[in-house]
Amino acid sequence: MSGTIKKVPYGTNGIIEFSRLWELLNQKGYNKQWLKNHGIHSNTVAKLTKNENVTCEVLANLCNLLNCQPEEIMEYRKNDKK
Repeated sequence: MSGTIKKVPYGTNGIIEFSRLWELLNQKGYNKQWLKNHGIHSNTVAKLTKNENVTCEVLANLCNLLNCQPEEIMEYRKNDKK
């Protein structure tokens, strides 16, 4: 079917990697506990640590908290193992 995106397991087409988030937190003198203290649920922090799926709402909240743009906290990494 034309125009249909085939559902595949997360990571098949690459991942969103959050190492930039941890670098930015460090630059600002913050840590994971700071995120939790400012409304980011501990389960969400764990997902970010493992580069797992999070919602757009989480990304918007992070950008608001850190006064940044999405590219400052995440990066797309292509899966070269296809």
